[in-house]
Amino acid sequence: MVDHEFGGQHTELKLSIVEGYLQAFTTALRPHFKHLWYIDAFAGTGSRTVRTESKGATLVEAPAAEIVEHRRGSARIAIDVRPRFDFLVFIEKNANYIAALNDLAAHNLQRSIVVAKEDANTALQRLVGTNRWDDKRAVVFLDPYGMEVEWATLEALASTEAIDVWFLFPLAGLFRQATRRLTDIDESKRAALTRMFGSSAWEEELYPVEDADLLGAIPERRRDLDPRGLEAYVQKRLSTIFGKVLKPLALPVHRGPQMFSLFLCISNKTPKATALAMRIGNHLLDPKRHLIKSSATK
Repeated sequence: MVDHEFGGQHTELKLSIVEGYLQAFTTALRPHFKHLWYIDAFAGTGSRTVRTESKGATLVEAPAAEIVEHRRGSARIAIDVRPRFDFLVFIEKNANYIAALNDLAAHNLQRSIVVAKEDANTALQRLVGTNRWDDKRAVVFLDPYGMEVEWATLEALASTEAIDVWFLFPLAGLFRQATRRLTDIDESKRAALTRMFGSSAWEEELYPVEDADLLGAIPERRRDLDPRGLEAYVQKRLSTIFGKVLKPLALPVHRGPQMFSLFLCISNKTPKATALAMRIGNHLLDPKRHLIKSSATK
């Protein structure tokens, strides 16, 4: 088994939220659609390795050896969901991870599973463009390793009006790239931000031009938005292409600083479909629910 170690408490939480949505999604839509798809754009290995460090003896506790657990990742969770998805697509670039995904598929030969060794943006845009979407519904999970997700990919997914997108947005990465002063953003960061937001409009929106002072000097262009302000900006941008974007869950929930924002983006614009997805999504993303759980486990 290939070790894939990542995340912490927030990883377990995001996976439990996505699993809850997948189960509700297939339960609600199975009577109405013959083709239900799950697409994991950064699939990893299908599992994750969790290590609990060894501990020496204390006055009240015996020594404990290191514990290594292999827990389910998003791909394996999607396979286990009941009612089942009809078709599952696992996209990954890492060759070692691809080998693990192929092994996972080989142990589930009765299922329709495609493992693609490819760039996530390229694969998703082609998948959208080469399939019809009036006869199927899908969930896409975007859990990038960094700021890889391109605006063109999000536009493609939204255009189907048939795909719900769970997007773990790298808020800490955006905070680092969108530095306080506009002059500190080099061409590489500028290009990355433009790919992420779809145009260069972010420069005016995040770094507004202020009027000259009484002496005629123009103030330096700076970003005043804090992480929550940046999160609201991302939600506003996503809302320009998706039918509905729910208020995200800030992760981690039990301590700062905020590293991620877990968004649910709904492409279907019909009132009935939107209402159903919102009801399920808002319940799963309710921060009070997770703060209570987090406190209970301490």
